[in-house]
Amino acid sequence: MAIKQNFLRDSVVVNTASRVSIDLPGSRAVTDEALIIKFLNGDNEAFNMLVVRWQKPIYNFVLRYAADSDSAKDLTQQTFIRAYGNLRKLDNPMRFSSWLYRIALNAARDAGRASQRHPTVSTSDEVVSNTLRMPVTSHPDQMAHRRGLREMLNRALQEIPEEQRVVIIMKEYQGLKFREIAETMELPINTVTSVLWLESIAEIV
Repeated sequence: MAIKQNFLRDSVVVNTASRVSIDLPGSRAVTDEALIIKFLNGDNEAFNMLVVRWQKPIYNFVLRYAADSDSAKDLTQQTFIRAYGNLRKLDNPMRFSSWLYRIALNAARDAGRASQRHPTVSTSDEVVSNTLRMPVTSHPDQMAHRRGLREMLNRALQEIPEEQRVVIIMKEYQGLKFREIAETMELPINTVTSVLWLESIAEIV
């Protein structure tokens, strides 16, 4: 049984949740680790369940990194295809979330290099509306206000190094713990906490 590669539908709604439960009866008690073990034992449907659980958090992350919904869908799909091909190499199933985010980050950076531009973190109207809990609207005044907020966020994000921008996305928008961010970025946890500067960044974003 092959991975369901068309897992992203047009109805996907971006949210700020860092984890999404499986929408299947009786599945809430199933852990990532249990699903990985089932997959390693030959149950490919278990991987599709992991896709259902993690597609929105990963999509949200790469959307904020790439600032383009089409690119975010492609990168999300690439992430799960890479994960499917390499899951047997994962030493510790309990580190699956960090491992998956690292694959997504590397895919986004690879795409940036392939397009011959420096990877940057930016915000789209979709991200601004979601982050600031603003309703989607076509009212001219509100649209202009949202554009202004987007430009302000973009300027603030572009003033800091790429590494720090990624940490902000993971901590402030994805809700990851410092340990998870450190594992994802393959950095010492002290480095992650030092590059974040939470209090000063909170004033910017």
